[in-house]
Parts: sequence; structure tokens; C-alpha cells
Amino acid sequence: MSHARPSGRRFAAAVTVVLAVTAGLTGTPGPAQAASPAPAATTVRQAGAESVAAFPAGHAIEAVTESGYLTRDPSASARSWVRASDGAVTALPDGTSVAPTGAGDLLAMSTGSEAWLQDAPTGGQIFKVRFEDGGGTGAYAGAAGRALFSTAARAEGGIDVRMHTAGDVTATVTSFPRGYHAVSVSPGTSAHAVLTYRAPTDPGLYEDRWALVDLATGTITETGVREDIGMEGIAVSATHVAWVEHGSTETSTVVRTRATGETRRITLGDQWTGNLRFGLQGDQLIYGLPGGLTAQAPEPLFALTAYDLKTGAQTKLLDHVTSSAPSPDGVFYARGGTVAHGEGLYRVDAGTGGEAAPSASLVASTGEPTGLALVGHDIPEVIDLSRGGGRNLTWTLSRSNANITGTLRHVRTGKTQELQFGRPTSPEFTSRWGGDLNDSQLTAYNGDYVWVMSASPLNGIGPTLTASGTFKVVRSPAAPHDFNDNGTPDLLARDASGRLWRSDSHGANHEGENKLVGGGWNTYDRIEATGDVGGAPTGDLVARDKDGVLWLYLGKGDGTFTTRSRIGGGWGGYDQIAAGSDLTNDGRSDLLATDKSGVLWLYEGTGDWRAPFAGRTRVGGGWDAYDQLTATGDIGGAASGDLVARDGDGVLWLYLGKGDGTFASRTRIGTGWDVYRYTVGIGDADSDGHPDLFAYTDYGSYYYPGTGDWRAPFGTRESGSLPVMDPAPTSLA
Repeated sequence: MSHARPSGRRFAAAVTVVLAVTAGLTGTPGPAQAASPAPAATTVRQAGAESVAAFPAGHAIEAVTESGYLTRDPSASARSWVRASDGAVTALPDGTSVAPTGAGDLLAMSTGSEAWLQDAPTGGQIFKVRFEDGGGTGAYAGAAGRALFSTAARAEGGIDVRMHTAGDVTATVTSFPRGYHAVSVSPGTSAHAVLTYRAPTDPGLYEDRWALVDLATGTITETGVREDIGMEGIAVSATHVAWVEHGSTETSTVVRTRATGETRRITLGDQWTGNLRFGLQGDQLIYGLPGGLTAQAPEPLFALTAYDLKTGAQTKLLDHVTSSAPSPDGVFYARGGTVAHGEGLYRVDAGTGGEAAPSASLVASTGEPTGLALVGHDIPEVIDLSRGGGRNLTWTLSRSNANITGTLRHVRTGKTQELQFGRPTSPEFTSRWGGDLNDSQLTAYNGDYVWVMSASPLNGIGPTLTASGTFKVVRSPAAPHDFNDNGTPDLLARDASGRLWRSDSHGANHEGENKLVGGGWNTYDRIEATGDVGGAPTGDLVARDKDGVLWLYLGKGDGTFTTRSRIGGGWGGYDQIAAGSDLTNDGRSDLLATDKSGVLWLYEGTGDWRAPFAGRTRVGGGWDAYDQLTATGDIGGAASGDLVARDGDGVLWLYLGKGDGTFASRTRIGTGWDVYRYTVGIGDADSDGHPDLFAYTDYGSYYYPGTGDWRAPFGTRESGSLPVMDPAPTSLA
């Protein structure tokens, strides 16, 4: 059944070359336009038309017929005939051997017990030859022209080679003595078949021989010997016969001049190379080694090359070749590709010598690139890192034999992260991005990013591929103490000289960025990170000077702060100030303060930086029992913020927020907390959804991961990330 491609024709990017296929493969090509500059060392002819017919992706070319191609799908070992004019595909029967004959559109079909010639476009049978079981009257040996060939054992020993033509005509081509075997017949030229066989020499040894059979008379006209067992077969033109020989130290082609019988050896490689594709066209020997497209290293033989038998000049025709076949009129066709024109079927023009060098023209395209190409990627426009853990980033290339590198760059800061890739077994290249930057020393900032991918081909075919794109990192909600907009809390520490430092917690137990905010902060006796009180997504801070004036510093989102603005005076009457929790469940950070008589006051956040707090509301008395208050955010599993308080004996108490600015009765959650100089409710440092607690002593810092369970709100402490200060910091927020 014929399966036409949906579009009939497929455009091949940058390809402007096509033959007049509607006139038949043996017709005269259309007039060529002036050739434009070709890639270095590669000659590709360009003509007037801008599209070519389709060629089945993945198929190899096995034969060229008068108006189409015999192809094979290596993955399924299925053969098809493809019409050259429009790329329509006709599947050939499974379980049947199919071979070219080199005549018109004829194909030779066989099942072992019978063989027949079939017209490829119509499926019509020309004639059939049957063989008896056991091969008593013959066995199928091949086809050429309009003839089928068989071998038949003789009673006295040895075999006859027979030629069968239409009308039940059978003629003996030649007779071989006993011991001759491996007889096979294939097309040579339009006038000759190639007969190959093995002849015994010494006991247990043999030599490979070939002969040309005149298809008109059924007689042998020329013979020769191959010194090496090869899979490539024999190439024949009107003037030469050629074959490949593999030695232990080199691979070469032997070319024999038919008129004189003179032979010459052309060295192609300095080692055994495998199954070369080769052929003859005019004065050109054409050869190339399959496998280049998927190779892991460059090899000169991967390029399809024309070697001028007269001058020795070599011309690169294709960047690589997978398969090849001659047409009935002796024109060389190759399935392969060039970086300029992509994958498909190419026809070779042998040139005329002088300025007309050999060239290759694309006549059917698979629509695939030969050079590395980006097929797609799995990088979303928005990457949510709210819960940490990173993300797999995947680029799909046109093939897997590439070295790939990738870089992520944060647009605002210019900070980058180099991605690491393993060697894939498929064209999908995946790197696990942990959500870090700066050689994993920083947690990635929120905001816009640019990714750049670079892939170099291991086979040396084509240039390095580069591609880029953009994405955005978001987190919801942002961490309360996040001053540089990277989703992880920061700690603010003032040293003895009054300089304020910002230390990125970077997962709390990994040391991250440590940046100087500025000097002159010893004018304040209290510094408190408040979370967002100014209406922007990043954290802010308040500072109380020694005259009792409270000042607001709005975070810019890059780790720095705006010029201070005055909130108000009279704050010198408070012993403790705690901020950073939403205690009223309205989405805004609030502030708590205890006066000298032990009364706890609530200042509700307004969200307006010009007046960030409403008037105070009394929460309750007796809070002078505590020498440290820390707003922690929601550590108890409810929606509103909570509070921890340390008494004079070092006992830590939990006050669960009710969501209205008041608290439930206290719960004892631990002892020994008097060893800590400072405790800070830093927010969710480990990206598990639960706020954490940071604690500092004169000999080190520690991190308590939140559990979300009010009965045991903190897990086992771990080493923290605050850089060592000597002397110890005079303030920590």
C-alpha cells in the first residue's frame, strides 16, 4: 500500500537544489543557477527550486531505480520503495528478500523457493522462477538487469551458474569445478552483472574472485581476484572496476582499468575501517565510512569524498554518509548529510575536470539537521523554588554524541551557576540544578534569569551549537528575613566597630555570602529584622537609637537598604523588641515590645512604609520574667505567628499565637537556653515549610530546624553559618 506524506513535500532549510525528478531519475537536470559560496572544503551545488521531495527518516538507501528508491528501515529490517517525485512510501512484503536489478524500476524478490522480477511502482510481476526443495535443480543467486540467476549442482560435481530471463529462457553462464562456492550475482552496469565467488587454493584455503557477465549474451567477459574478504562488493563503471581490501595496517581500494587490465592501489586509511561505502562515477572514485553522524570522535573517512583517478585530487562531497547506491545509469547516490543542507539523499555530479569539480546535490530530505541542533528543552518560563530541592533542566539535541555545558545567569546581579552534565544514552541532556548560584555558594535569587547552552559535536561534524533562553525564579511566600531576594533568610550582625554585616543562611547549615552592609550602626542600641513592613516583598529592619527614636530601613531586595525614615520617639522605654511575625493573621508583619514594668505591647503592621505600625495595644503583664523575646513566625502549625520567650533560668517557653494579637498559655519547650547570647527567628531556612530558629553563643552559632509540631517545635540543633566574629557581635537580628 502506498502511504503518501501528509504534505507531499517538505521544505529543507537553506536548500536550493533539486533535480527535475518529474522527468525521471535519468532525465536531464534543470538549468543550474550560479553557485553561492559553499562551506569550507565542501562543494554543494545549488539550483533554482526551493524544495525537495521527502525521504523517510532513519531509512538507508539500498538501490536507486528509474523513478524511485529502494530503502531499508534498520530498526525493523523492513524495506520500502519511495517514489522520487513526491516521497510517497510503498511498504514491501515482510519475509521477502528484495534486491535491485539495475534496470528501470525492477526489483528482484525471493522467498528461497522462488524468485521473481517485480515492477516497483505498480507491484506487477514480470516473470518468476521456482526452485525445488533441497536445491536439486538450483538455488537463487541474485539478479541483474532483466535476469534472475541461480546455481545448480551437477551430478559429476561442481555447479553451474544459470541466467533466467522472461519467457522461461534459461542459459548456463559458466560451470565451476568441485569446491567452488559462495556464488552471488548483483548489478554492475546497465550491460553487465557482477559475479562473485570463492575458489579453493590450498586445502582449507580459498581466494575471492569476481567476473563480469554480459547480460546480452550471458557470457563472462572479465575476471579478477580480490586478496581480502570484503563486505563492500564490486563497483563497476564503463571504464573501471574497483573493490575494497582490508589489511592489518591499512584499508585501500584497488582500481582496475578495464581497457588495459592495469590495477592501482589507493590507500584510504591506516587501519581496518569496517564496511566502506564506495562507488565509481566517471573518473571519480567515491568513498566514505558510515557511522560518522553518531561517532564519538572525528574520523576523516566519515566524509563522503570523491577521488579523481586522473589527478589524485580529493573533493569532500558530504559531511557524512550512511548508505549509498548507483542509479541504473551509473550515477552515485548517497544517504547522508551536510551541515549546510541537512539529512537526506544526495546525487553526485562527477564534474568534468578543470573548474567543474565533483559536487553533491540534495534530491530528497528527511527534514533533519546534520549539525547539532536544539530540538527542544524542558525549562519552564517560571521555576518555583518555594520548597527548595532544585529542578532538573533538560535540553534535547538532535543527537547524543556531544559535549554540553550550561550556564544560568541572574540578570539583576550577574551571578552565575555552571551546570554539570553526565554522558547521556539519548539526546536528552539533563542537569540537576540545586537552586544555587556562584559555584553553589549562594541560594538563587528570585527574578529573571538567562540560560545559555553550548554543545560541541564529538564527531567533529559541524560547529558548536549555542542556544539561550530565559526563565523566572519565584518563591511564595518569601522568607521574612530575606534581604537579597533569594528565598533564604539572612542574618544581620553588627561587629564591635559598628559595621553591619549580612550573612546569607544558604540552607542554614551551609556558609553562604557574607557582605558588608555599612558602617556607623553603633549609634543604635537595638536592631531588629521585621520582615516586610514597607509593602515590598523583601525584608526590612528597624533600629532604635540611644535617644529612643525608632528608625525604619526599607530593604531594596539586593541586600542593601534605603536611607532611614523616622518612625517615632519614646521607644527607649522598652526593654525587649521582637518583630518578624504576623500575629494578627492579616498578612503583615507586626512588632512586640515589653516596657520596664513588664507589660507586653503589640504594634500591628500597616503595610505602609510611611507609617508602618498602628498605635499600640496592650497584650498583658508579667513579661519582665523574660530576658529575651523572639518572634518566630508560625512554628506551631497554625496560620498565625508565634513567640518564644526565655526566662532568667534559661528555660524556653512557647506562646502560640491565636491570630488576634494575643497568645495561648505558655508551653515549656526546653532548658539550657541561657548559653545563647542571641536567638533569631530567621524563618524557613531549610525550605521545608516550617520556620526555624537561629541561636548564637560566643563560641559558635547553631540552627534549630522547625518541625511544625507545637509540642516539639524544634528538631536537633545543627551547626549554623554565621561567620566567626572576634570579638562577638554586639547585635544579631
